[in-house]
Parts: sequence; structure tokens; C-alpha cells
Amino acid sequence: MKKSWISSSFLLLSLSVVILLSGCSSKGDAAASNAAKEGAANSKAETLKIKIADINTNPTFRVALDKGIFAKHGIDAELVNFGSPAEGVNALFIKQVDVAFGADFPLLNAVAKGDYAIIASAGLATDEASTEWKLFVQDDIQKAEDLKGKKLSFIRGTFIPYLWDEYLKEHNAALGDVELIGQGAFDEAYIALKQGAVDGAWFYGSVLNDKLYALKGVHELTDMSKTTVRLGMGIVTGNDFAAKNPQGIANFLAAVDEAGAYAQAHPDEVADLMYKEVKQPKESTIKDLPNNPWALGFTQAAYDSLTKQKTYMVDNGIIEKDFDLDSKLNLEPLAKALPEEVTYKK
Repeated sequence: MKKSWISSSFLLLSLSVVILLSGCSSKGDAAASNAAKEGAANSKAETLKIKIADINTNPTFRVALDKGIFAKHGIDAELVNFGSPAEGVNALFIKQVDVAFGADFPLLNAVAKGDYAIIASAGLATDEASTEWKLFVQDDIQKAEDLKGKKLSFIRGTFIPYLWDEYLKEHNAALGDVELIGQGAFDEAYIALKQGAVDGAWFYGSVLNDKLYALKGVHELTDMSKTTVRLGMGIVTGNDFAAKNPQGIANFLAAVDEAGAYAQAHPDEVADLMYKEVKQPKESTIKDLPNNPWALGFTQAAYDSLTKQKTYMVDNGIIEKDFDLDSKLNLEPLAKALPEEVTYKK
């Protein structure tokens, strides 16, 4: 009898333990399920939607989008295409885009007008890269001095008036000796030169340059490497957008830098992508890529380039009111994403 009672007690105790463990397991599964859901929700919340100003001939953002680099860094990117980087920078003012890229000139123009900040440099043009900026002129112009009294094209909102000014000074001429005619994009400048509405224009990129070499009545006079002008390039955004999304901006910059490296390492893939998306000839992409590396950071050289350009813009009334350049730099997200690439110290 005693043995039977002990056996019954042991059986009841075992059942209790099983029920207890089963309950704990259910709670554990539920907790794990809830944690997974919360993790997914947090991951979704961390994804940042960004509208990015772009142009047809720039592969970097397209590579980041197509190769999943933006997605890997939590960026839900939408590319908004413009005729020139300067147009993209101007789109910041009406909140058509969240970030834009461009040369020093449009970046400084943007930060001079209000609550915008430069968040990264994308590099400085080398002498070799500068050779891609070509000056094409009508055939009656055989030397720089022949430009006096002529109509010369510039893309509105860009550094090209500065380039004209420096080039003319080097040849004992001045902007007052010519008439500058503004266009919105290189395609417009090409048509104006073709139709004789302008006598000279600067162009960039293999696609346009190849078309110009084939155009009757015009020829290449020089290229930018033979001038003192060298371009800096960077990325700009609104202060409010940066303040609300510091980690998202850091992730975006890390993705862009990775895409820039990927593009240089995989030229054939990039050429296929550019042909697929914008019908750019593959040989043009492969030719242009080495001269257009995107490597994010911010150095003393980048700062000096901006300073030189700002001085010119202030002195010539392009920027009406001078400002402290350091106050227009927001390098914290970049330092978080790529700490070794930020060597400039305020």
C-alpha cells in the first residue's frame, strides 16, 4: 500500500513538472515571437527614405540602388533626375529632394541661402580628371584671344562662369569682353553651339564629347587641365533633415562610399547598368569611370577648395553676404560612418 502511494505521488509530481515546463515553454515562445516582431518593427523604423538628386551620367547612386547597397545600409532611396547637379541642389530649396551633390559652387550657393549644410566631400579633381572638361568653339576661333566679343555658354548655377573668368584672365581677357549666355543643361549648350547661338561652351563626359568631335564647324580649343581651376565635389542636405536623421545620414554616406568603391572595381557591370537605365554607351561609361571616383571624406584640401571658391563668389557678388564656412559643415554623420576619412579639424 505504501509503495502504491509513493508511485502515485511520483506520477502526480511528474505531471506537474511537465505542465509547468510546458507553460514556461509557451511563455518563452511567445516572448521570442514578440521579440522577433519588435526587432522587425525596429528594423523597419530605422529604414530611412531619402530622395536623392541625380543626373543621367552619374553611376554611383544607381549602383548603390541596383546592387542592394542602399538597402543593406537601411536606406530606401528614390533617385530624382535633373539636367545638371546644380539643378538638383536647387531642388533642395523646394523640398523636391532631401540630399544633392555637386561641385563647390552650387554647394556654397545653397548653404549661403539658408539652413543647409555640406555633409561630405566626394573628392577633388585630379589633373587627369580635369582633361575631361573640354572647351569646344566655332571654327573661326583659333586661340583664346579670339573669344573677345563672342557669346559664351554657361550652365546656370554652376562654376562655369568662374572657369570662364579664370581662363580669360590667363589670356589677357576678362568676362567684360564677352557675353555669357545661360543654359539649363549640357544638352541645351550643345544645341546652342550646333545652331551657332553661342560661340563657345565647356562640356564634360565622353558621350557629349564624342558628339562634339563629330559636329561640323566646331573643334576643341583646350581643356580644363590647362587652366588653374580644379573642382571639389560634395554632398549637401537641409539642417532639419540631418538633425532628425543623424544615424540615417551616416548610413547613407557609408552606402555611397561603398557604392563608389564598387563602381571602380566592377566597370563592366556599371557599364551594363548605365546602358540598361539611361542608354549610355558602355565604352563611354568605362572611359569615364576612372576619372570620376567617389571616395567620401573631408580633408584640409577639400576645405581649402571650398574657401577659394567662396572667396571668388563673395568678391564677385554671387554670394551677397559672407558667412563662416565652418558653420555650414556638418561632419558628425560622416565621422560616425567613416571616421578615418575625416581629417579636417574645425
